[in-house]
Amino acid sequence: MDEIIDVNQNKIKVAGIYEESDANGPGIRYVIFTQGCPHHCPGCHNPETHDFNGGGYYKDIDEIVAEIRKNPLLEGVTFSGGDPFMQAEKMGMLAEKLHKYGYNIMTYTGYTFEQLLTLSNDTNHFMDLLSRSDILVDGRFVEALKDEMNNEFKGSTNQRIIDVKVSLLLGMVKLKDIRAEEAEPTKFFKNKYVQEGFAS
Repeated sequence: MDEIIDVNQNKIKVAGIYEESDANGPGIRYVIFTQGCPHHCPGCHNPETHDFNGGGYYKDIDEIVAEIRKNPLLEGVTFSGGDPFMQAEKMGMLAEKLHKYGYNIMTYTGYTFEQLLTLSNDTNHFMDLLSRSDILVDGRFVEALKDEMNNEFKGSTNQRIIDVKVSLLLGMVKLKDIRAEEAEPTKFFKNKYVQEGFAS
């Protein structure tokens, strides 16, 4: 496995950022693409993020939080890549800070939920990020299983959208139906706006 990125100070190696997106999780989200991925899935949407030593730049965690808080429209933050678990300790720190301000965290990974539990240790800090993620999209991208029409927020049909908190509590994977939740009336935008089944 490629070496996990370990950076001095509270910085994350970022391949790119979308300041607003509705294609990388429910609602309007800030999306961070991390640099470095060991999976190298054929047909990957972001092959430029694979090289641990290529591209990207380092961005301070507190700077990221400050940028996110400036936008009142953001409902959550998505960690993509690359594979965010290659910087799990720092991404976990970022998730913890964002939770304090009410943002939900959605994390993409090429590992399965079960693999993350099995492989987690004090060196890779996988649990630091997994336990602070609200939603996990797990599994490698398989080009032969790509289905753009029916795979909202997933690259291929083998991947799962997982409710992390419930899954950790039960000790087994509990899938999350994001579409059903999006259709329900929910309060968001830190109680400044109310959604009644559609964008307001």
